[in-house]
Amino acid sequence: MTYLETAAQFYSEVAQTPQVGLCCVQSTPLQLPGLKIPLLMQEMNYGCGTTVHPTELGNQPTVLYVGVGGGLEALQFAYFSRHASAVVAVEPVGAMREAATRNLEIAAQENPWFDTSFVEICEGDAFNLPVADASVDIVAQNCLFNIFEPEDLTRALKEAYRVLKPGGRLQMSDPIATRPIPVHLQQDERLRAMCLSGALTYQEYTERIINAGFGQIEIRARRPYRLLDSQTYNLEENLLLESLDSVSFKVAIPEDGACIFTGKTAIYAGSEPFFDDSAGHLLQLGIPAAVCDKTAAKLAAIKPLEIIVTNSTWHYSGGGCC
Repeated sequence: MTYLETAAQFYSEVAQTPQVGLCCVQSTPLQLPGLKIPLLMQEMNYGCGTTVHPTELGNQPTVLYVGVGGGLEALQFAYFSRHASAVVAVEPVGAMREAATRNLEIAAQENPWFDTSFVEICEGDAFNLPVADASVDIVAQNCLFNIFEPEDLTRALKEAYRVLKPGGRLQMSDPIATRPIPVHLQQDERLRAMCLSGALTYQEYTERIINAGFGQIEIRARRPYRLLDSQTYNLEENLLLESLDSVSFKVAIPEDGACIFTGKTAIYAGSEPFFDDSAGHLLQLGIPAAVCDKTAAKLAAIKPLEIIVTNSTWHYSGGGCC
């Protein structure tokens, strides 16, 4: 079997027999007024973070969800877009489509506001999304793209870019590796399916997103995910995996490179009321301003004694000078 066939077989098994805490960090699902998540759906929460950011889901966006899983995040997105086919969920594994359909039917019984027509589950995969060019506001995936080998990841990212409207958002949660994963683990197809051996480093992961055409990336969360210990995984030393939540925007890449926001701020500490770099960045004396990593480096180089640049918090919620 190919590694994708191995992954499909694996997720067919866990769709039929849910395994709590199977491969990913289990966390309490996002709590929203009037939203009740069925227990079985929670047990099938095979994700390492979240792609649902409530403050950005006004105006009932259209959502394409890649890899429906148990249907949990499809249900959460539907909470904000309550109309037929508001969420199109694409899933290649038949057993998972069936499980998600059953879970959503239970959700309709437990949530008076929800109608199963809000989520349309389609057969398909990340490489051939069944929607037109520039037709959706959001593409989302949780703990799927990390399974792909690098060139397949690039295919999936470019396909997501194709279907997004200008300004649309690719919302992802994936494991990343704190250093390159050894080849013997990368080649273990079952570990790859379990989200334990396919992760790229942060640098490699963000470069792939930018190379697909996305001009802005915002890091929403970065936290420890799993430890591959040296004894179990035949490593020279322990290897930490992290969970990365990101939002990438379909906007043009600036001439000087894409903007990646990781929570850095720049603070002017000079003798004037403000500092203007004549490139669109105005810093008021003593007031932190959120800046992308690229701008942070440029400002620090311009006035290293008068501009303080804070470290990445690995969380960005908007605002600032960029």
